[in-house]
Amino acid sequence: MVNSFDLYRTRTISITSGKGGVGKTTIVANLALALSQKGKKVLILDGDLGMANVDIFFGVKTEGNIHDIISGRKEMTDILKEVAKDVFLIPGGSGVVEFNHLNHFERRAMMEAISTLPMGFDYLLIDTAPGIAENVLFLNSAAQTVSVVLTPDPSSFTDAYALMKVLNKQYRVNKFSIICNQVRDEQEGLGIYGRFNDVVNRFLNLGLDYWGSIPNDPVLRKVNQMQRLVLRHDAGAESSQAIRQICNQIEKSSRQIETTGGMQMFWDQVVGFA
Repeated sequence: MVNSFDLYRTRTISITSGKGGVGKTTIVANLALALSQKGKKVLILDGDLGMANVDIFFGVKTEGNIHDIISGRKEMTDILKEVAKDVFLIPGGSGVVEFNHLNHFERRAMMEAISTLPMGFDYLLIDTAPGIAENVLFLNSAAQTVSVVLTPDPSSFTDAYALMKVLNKQYRVNKFSIICNQVRDEQEGLGIYGRFNDVVNRFLNLGLDYWGSIPNDPVLRKVNQMQRLVLRHDAGAESSQAIRQICNQIEKSSRQIETTGGMQMFWDQVVGFA
């Protein structure tokens, strides 16, 4: 059986964006590693079901994906992969049936698989696909915290705004966290957040938290091309320091969130039992 105490204490965070190419997967993988280095146990759900590639950044090969769970071909223990010390991955895979379209038997298979998850996770990080497809909206709405990634690209603004507007109107999500990525420095990131916050305050009744900015320094550009983790390659790089600062913000905000919901509520909503 699922240990509800453990699942309820797990902080669930989706990392999402209005458009592709903003570096979501890089952020998720590095944040997971940084949190584990602070003594936390992290579970990653690769929810980018069309372009699932979190495993590549950790340099591991996965055996199966979440579609194998839904179809009953495999059990959670078959696909769950420890990709680093205290970092576990549920692989996504492409062509997966949307979670909110699961039938009764698929839901039962998912719930039984969830009951075999190891206990004691501090964080569940969900790497979503970009955009406003139904599956993206659903995964975001099930998480306790929705963190939206912005970049200096103007289309990142407009698409992120559209995503947040839909999540607010259709799913009543009214608070978001912002990470600015691919910036020159913290000053540019703060400027991007400030301009975006002004627009949101004018047209949407939402609350925004600023979690920090990740500079697109030469080290990060190099390791991203190699599809590797900057924290492993150069822990002293500016981008690595920025990622650790965002982890500090996540931990700070975690202490302010009530111990309700968590991973149990996330999975209940995903499989339609909420």
